[in-house]
Amino acid sequence: MAGKTPKISAEAAKNATAKPPLLSGGNPQIAKGYGDAPVQAYIAAMPGWKSDVGRRLDALIVRTVPGVSKAVKWNSPLYGIEGQGWFLGVHVFTNYVKVAFFRGMSLRPVPPGESKQKEVRYLNIHEDDPFDEAQLADWVKQASQLPGERM
Repeated sequence: MAGKTPKISAEAAKNATAKPPLLSGGNPQIAKGYGDAPVQAYIAAMPGWKSDVGRRLDALIVRTVPGVSKAVKWNSPLYGIEGQGWFLGVHVFTNYVKVAFFRGMSLRPVPPGESKQKEVRYLNIHEDDPFDEAQLADWVKQASQLPGERM
């Protein structure tokens, strides 16, 4: 068998290159996992223009918080500080990408999107409404310095 390349079935090849299924609103269904790989798989599976937003968000967060921890839980990328919890999550909806700041009421200025949860605030990013990267970086930096959520 040495020197021969193993053959894989057409079904296995299709599954290896298939994108994950999209849940309600176009949110990618990605298995729970820790580290950069599941987050990158989520970003790659974000539909249409949202994938570019995901790449920009991820790069901004990594640039702003060196050594940031990453995971995908509940089909959403999470960003945090090891030992301190998660400070930010991302989720895809039909018409926008939602950035959740878990201690958003402590940020200045407070992000615009209200939540049913007392401390959480959102920034919704729409296709034709570019976000202010400097303001977002400031919120990310502030959020990373606050106690995170244990999830």
